[in-house]
Amino acid sequence: MSGEAVRVDTTSPVPPYEQIRAQLAGLITAGRLPEGERLPTVRQLASDLGLAPGTVARAYRELEAAALIRTRRGAGTRVAPLPADLRQGPDPAELAALAQGFVAAARAAGAGDAAVVAAVAEALRE
Repeated sequence: MSGEAVRVDTTSPVPPYEQIRAQLAGLITAGRLPEGERLPTVRQLASDLGLAPGTVARAYRELEAAALIRTRRGAGTRVAPLPADLRQGPDPAELAALAQGFVAAARAAGAGDAAVVAAVAEALRE
């Protein structure tokens, strides 16, 4: 992946595989991971994140089922062409999962609702 980072909050109520799936799906549908971009191997990403390979494998399987990535023996895992129905924008469920992960992490850091909203507003301005 060209500089894009996936992060997992192990204290979040959102399962790690879902955090990975939602983040990668968001990067793909937003065009930040373009078609043909090679993803790390399951073992490499699991090692980078300090997770079991099965966790990353589940995220990759779900992304394949959604036709967002393709895995081919010898060619690795790459971003697939976006299905026509996803070219209009991110899935609201994916956005909700990302937001839940952020809110959980912010609250764990001691932020209140106003601080969370302010942080999101600031991020949108950037």
